[in-house]
Amino acid sequence: MELSWDWLRPVMRVPYVPTLGPVHPDALGPELIADVLAVAGTTRLLPYDAEHRWSAMKDESVMPGDIEHGPGRTVIPTISIWGRGLVKVHWFGDGDAPVEELLQLARRLAAREDVERARVVWCEPDRSSPQPGVSVTRVQLKTFRPGEDGAVDGVEDLRQVPEPVRARFGVFAEQMAAHGFAFLWRRFQSDALAGPILTQVSGGRFVGAIGPMETMKDPVGAVRLLPPYFGVLPEQRGHGYGRQLWRAAMHWGQANGADYQLLQTELGGAADALCQAEGLTTLGYVHTAA
Repeated sequence: MELSWDWLRPVMRVPYVPTLGPVHPDALGPELIADVLAVAGTTRLLPYDAEHRWSAMKDESVMPGDIEHGPGRTVIPTISIWGRGLVKVHWFGDGDAPVEELLQLARRLAAREDVERARVVWCEPDRSSPQPGVSVTRVQLKTFRPGEDGAVDGVEDLRQVPEPVRARFGVFAEQMAAHGFAFLWRRFQSDALAGPILTQVSGGRFVGAIGPMETMKDPVGAVRLLPPYFGVLPEQRGHGYGRQLWRAAMHWGQANGADYQLLQTELGGAADALCQAEGLTTLGYVHTAA
């Protein structure tokens, strides 16, 4: 199915694309949408899909036969079949999203495809009042400029940390498993990471980390710093470790030719507040209801 860019562009008010997530505003266009539709129903990864870091195959795919498309409203369902399975209905339209209607659609599609979970995703350019049962993330853009992100003392590449200390990263990783670090530690141990994990050590123990640090070209050839896992032990927060790690990561990005970074942060969370304090640009808000 082909989508009319004249219909879709006015209602795609935040640069967020089903199966890809946030994209740079300069990369958003009819060619990108056509690429996403072209791999629907396959396990092919687009060359600029960040999931190349973790897998040789793509799980989430557009359901082209269930797309609703017209002036003022486009609905794009996607399906993931790994694990318990998930159907997400992405709504792009004028005015407020008809959440209950869309949830019913998502549940019908999930039942038809025999997957367990169903969600609705919609984007707003401006911050709205919190709604019960709706999670909200902020899409943030960091643009790299020459000389802006200097080196940071006290942050080390995990591969350069002395072995007796490096072995203790597993303890930190288990404590921060909910932030993805147990997975990241396994990848590190199997030598499956292309880029470094930047860490901070205090008193002989790891207190925070950010990584892996990797870049990838986007659909129009700009270099994107890929979003890392990022966390500081709860009892160690408030000492500036998160800010130092973030600034060290931004220095790495600039030194390695990144043009920009895109992030999704939980609205009101620690990472959200840090990114706003560091001057990132808000591109909009992604709402999810289940």
